[in-house]
Amino acid sequence: MAKRIRIIEGTWNCTSCDTKDIPARHKKCPTCNNPRELTGKESEFEFGGTDAATGKALRDGVTDEKALDMASAGADWFCAYCGASNRGDQPICKNCKAERTDDSKALQEEADPGMPAPRPQAPPTKKRTLGKVGMALVGSLFFCCGSTIVYGFWLSAEHETTGQITSTEWKRTAYHERFTPVTLEGWQDELRTQAPRMPSDGKGELAGVQNIRGCVSRQRSTRKVADGTERVCSTKTRKVACGTEEKCRTRNKGNGFKEEICEDVTKYCSESYEDCRNETRYRTEPVYAQQCSYDTYQWKELARRDTSGHDDEPPRWAELSVGATDRVRREEKYTLHIAYDDGEKKATLEPKTEQEYLAWKKGQQVSLTVNNNGDVKQILPR
Repeated sequence: MAKRIRIIEGTWNCTSCDTKDIPARHKKCPTCNNPRELTGKESEFEFGGTDAATGKALRDGVTDEKALDMASAGADWFCAYCGASNRGDQPICKNCKAERTDDSKALQEEADPGMPAPRPQAPPTKKRTLGKVGMALVGSLFFCCGSTIVYGFWLSAEHETTGQITSTEWKRTAYHERFTPVTLEGWQDELRTQAPRMPSDGKGELAGVQNIRGCVSRQRSTRKVADGTERVCSTKTRKVACGTEEKCRTRNKGNGFKEEICEDVTKYCSESYEDCRNETRYRTEPVYAQQCSYDTYQWKELARRDTSGHDDEPPRWAELSVGATDRVRREEKYTLHIAYDDGEKKATLEPKTEQEYLAWKKGQQVSLTVNNNGDVKQILPR
């Protein structure tokens, strides 16, 4: 697409006499003859507004041959002796006649933003150091992260302390159960006839499955089955080419002028469309099976006896009288209560068996392993 190039002239303000909007082609103020200098607002140019949609400058382009010549002269430079502004192609200062020197400051001409940037050359490899600021940042990060890590380690750190068993307690429960005939229900395809076996001394029993009867069809579950297809549509949008539009870009030439480049580019618009597809439709249907009654046996609780004690009382079981098809099921729990750190903190220990429980006594000294978070990790006799 064809490019359209214009030169836009900027304006500057004199800080000596306050004259405004002096065209960039004037290196001196037309009112007070003061040269434009690098310092202050005189080093800045105003180029007016731009159209928000296209980026095109609202100011008219330059057609004057003299101004166009100045625009192509390169970036302005400022005399190192008097500070006056000079054309980029002028080797001698127009104000004081001094030659341009290496220390003369100059404005910069921008590259075309529409062109790809030149590939930078790889700098020579050199040893990199963090410097004071980098070291400070690393130090800060290390302090923050390190503090969290150190605190975590501190919480998990363990230490040894001593304590004393202040009391002991036990609780035992005996259940009297009988192997009792019952009637249950089950799915026919899961039932297999099997003769029961009665327990001997409370063990060796087999529940069995007998007298399967009264089977009826009942809903067992549900399942999803395909029920045809349906067309599902949704409205979506997409970008499509819809003509062209003007887009402009500018680059500062560093001398009070800007080069504007305009092109006609493809314009894209949003278009709505229907996105349709065929999807399988499903329905839920019940699954039936034969449910039957059958005879079997289960252990059923007839009685319960609790016993408990503490400190020097020896653990004991309640007496239960049971028959040939009965059994006794037992549960037991043992607890030691411990105080440590001069009695300010408490802990408990639960031995698994009577033998373990009887190895501890009220008033006995113990050794505890505790972390800084207050978790008791181990309790041992002293």
